[in-house]
Amino acid sequence: MCGIVGLWDSNGSSQGHTRVLVERMRDRLVHRGPDDAGAWVAPDGQVALGQRRLSIIDLSPLGRNPMPWDGGRLWITFNGEVYNFQSLRAELEAAGYRFRSRSDTEVVLAAYDRWGVDCLARFVGMFAFGLWDAPRRRLFLARDRLGKKPLYYASYAGRFAFASELKALAADPEFPREVDREALCVYLRYGYVPAPFAIFRHARKLPPAHYAVYESGRLGVERYWDPVAIALSTREDVPEPEAEERLEALLLDAVRLRMISDVPLGAFLSGGIDSSLVVALMQEASARPVKTFTIRFENPEYNEADHAAAVARHLGTDHYEETCGADRMLGIVDAIPGFFDEPFADSSAVPTYLVSRIARQRVTVALSGDGGDELFFGYPRYHHYARRGWALGTPGLVRRLAALAASAVPRRRFQRAADVLRQEEADPYLHFIAWWGAREVEALSGRPPADNPIYAAARERLAPLPPRERPPVLDLVSYLPEDILTKVDRTSMAASLEARAPLLDHRVAEFALRLPLALKWRRGRAKRLLRRVLYKRVPRRLLERPKMGFGVPLGDWFRGPLRERMSAHLAGPLLEDLGLEPAVARALWADFLAGRRLRTELLWSLFVLMAWAEHWKSEPVGQDVPAGVPA
Repeated sequence: MCGIVGLWDSNGSSQGHTRVLVERMRDRLVHRGPDDAGAWVAPDGQVALGQRRLSIIDLSPLGRNPMPWDGGRLWITFNGEVYNFQSLRAELEAAGYRFRSRSDTEVVLAAYDRWGVDCLARFVGMFAFGLWDAPRRRLFLARDRLGKKPLYYASYAGRFAFASELKALAADPEFPREVDREALCVYLRYGYVPAPFAIFRHARKLPPAHYAVYESGRLGVERYWDPVAIALSTREDVPEPEAEERLEALLLDAVRLRMISDVPLGAFLSGGIDSSLVVALMQEASARPVKTFTIRFENPEYNEADHAAAVARHLGTDHYEETCGADRMLGIVDAIPGFFDEPFADSSAVPTYLVSRIARQRVTVALSGDGGDELFFGYPRYHHYARRGWALGTPGLVRRLAALAASAVPRRRFQRAADVLRQEEADPYLHFIAWWGAREVEALSGRPPADNPIYAAARERLAPLPPRERPPVLDLVSYLPEDILTKVDRTSMAASLEARAPLLDHRVAEFALRLPLALKWRRGRAKRLLRRVLYKRVPRRLLERPKMGFGVPLGDWFRGPLRERMSAHLAGPLLEDLGLEPAVARALWADFLAGRRLRTELLWSLFVLMAWAEHWKSEPVGQDVPAGVPA
């Protein structure tokens, strides 16, 4: 796992000048790769690649990046893991290829040399990389199918640059920091800035399952894998026992591949279905107890530690937990803008970072259960939408009266239901996932609300599916990569920890996308097939409980330790500087303080937006910022 950068400078810069610049950009990513650093600059000074390395496979200098192939005909800077590299290597060796290292990076180079762009279809893994094809004078960029690893790019001042994180691009003094107003509006709607947007107008993100080719001053972007097309294909009409057997085999192989590591390895364990299944399969494949990690919250509303400990005892893992009180979590809040480089409103980033730090004390790699909800109909909102989505099509007056009744109940669940009913959305599912409503975004920004383009395109294409089957696929192409996987990547890498997600092996995803809904959700019970695989290994009684979120007590924070800071932010010019109308935000804050509207998620989205603006406003252009974050 690493941090990667690269640039193509057409300004005629010297080799020395280009090296200084690429090394400055690279070293902004030291948290992603504290073990080693490398840089390569073409003799003419135009093209450069850099990498910060977190050594996982082949710890020797032969695994160092940027890595050449065939005497420098190809060069690559690689982030991630190609888990099936050993079988690919054997196939390539049979075709006459020879290798110097034991690394998967060298296999990627050989695969590109043999198959070109089609090599991407052969990789099982998570990755983002930049590859310089010298004979063609072509820069080839690629990102994994589900979007586990990030890749930003930008064109400015005669340069084309790419990097794992936006902070590396911004280390170039020439990089323009003009905020993209459309991206800002999309953030208000969704709580994140989705690909292809970036918060700065001159930068973009390469979407998941896409590659890009930059040559002759032009960029072409293409898709190489399409989960929407798979979801629209013919369903797997197989008996449940056969489906269970096939899924079990896929999961066993996915876990086994993700346990390949030359450094210590463990797993996050919440005690829920997904993480418990991953840990159970790891324990079967391991000759010694697997190290598992969880955090204990002081607030019982968010605490899952007892459930995790019970599963760990049953499986016989080497289990670690730490108690994280409010003070410790609040100590992370100021680091959030530096983790993400863009506004990011998922407050579970705070505990995710903390559990990553705890794991990093003993391991360098941790497996997670991410992906089970989207692939196997796990989120409660899918059930609510399937059962009650019709209510969102009732006349506006009826919905507003129902919202008024729900808002009178001073509980978070009823307040959220009131906001869902209150919104005017053409897309019914947006009632469940939008943060700020369309009218609110327009009032805040003074412009019509922008849409997430990948979500919107998928929504149109999924029209042939029954309505209840659409939301998980929409989340798979939008919420999963842009929220969940972004959160896990940035927080785990801030702790210099590699996180792997076996449930998001693309072969598992393809199988799940083709399953009929009855094998995922039946009689109100989610993740049916996953449960059948898990119940062979963990007693049902340890798992039968309502789904819990990995949340933080935002209401308590805003009434207590964050109250003064929130008031100061809203009284200042931060929102106006972003082109937003502060009166709308101030009214929401006043309602919260008066106990009239308890939508703390909306307040948090404003808080992190203003914290982000303050962070970037205070950071001098091109100057390195200390990489340290709170312990």
